[in-house]
Amino acid sequence: MAALDAASARTVRAGLLLPWANVAVETELARLGLRRTVFHHARLVPASRTTAIDASFWHGLRAASAQALDSLSHVPLDVVMLACTSAGFSDGPPLPDGVFTAFDALLQALTRAAAARVVLVTPYPVPVTEAEAAALAAAGVEVLAHASLGLADGYPAITPEQILSLTGQLPQEAVGAAEAVVFSCTGWHTLAVIPELEHRFGKPVLSSNLAMALLAARARTGVCS
Repeated sequence: MAALDAASARTVRAGLLLPWANVAVETELARLGLRRTVFHHARLVPASRTTAIDASFWHGLRAASAQALDSLSHVPLDVVMLACTSAGFSDGPPLPDGVFTAFDALLQALTRAAAARVVLVTPYPVPVTEAEAAALAAAGVEVLAHASLGLADGYPAITPEQILSLTGQLPQEAVGAAEAVVFSCTGWHTLAVIPELEHRFGKPVLSSNLAMALLAARARTGVCS
């Protein structure tokens, strides 16, 4: 990602349509040290004015995307992403043309890494995690095992210790056979634990926020898929 960013001869501008209670995306992307990739944010307020993930939340984010995108209409954007992973594998109103989700970014990153077998770690309720595993499988990515915290809200408060403990619940056999570890969800702070886990497992650990940054950094070529 740093190489992609440094190789750009111009500033790449990425629009992020951000769920209104999400603070992790802005925090983590700023810590990546990208110099030629700039993120412009527009907040999405679901009509339900909820923060817990459920159908009304996902539908509300999708419905609010057109107006949020209009607020960025005077910014020359190279790519636009809805910075929510679960909204990418749940249903709801169609997104404006050309808008990627964080789930799309994860799929693209896994494809480019040739990682067809993964273990999945999420903060979500178990049914949402299972829905994501099914969506990954439908896209050609086999989920060998998954672990989740079972939470519908409060993701920014999840500690690194909780994430490490949760990851430790994955079956060792599945982790050994996987080609990557995936941290789904843009709303929790996973960046701090990724270097430790990559060293421990000896394989890539990919988060939703890292995947969005990779997609943005690649947008300098004009091809994000």
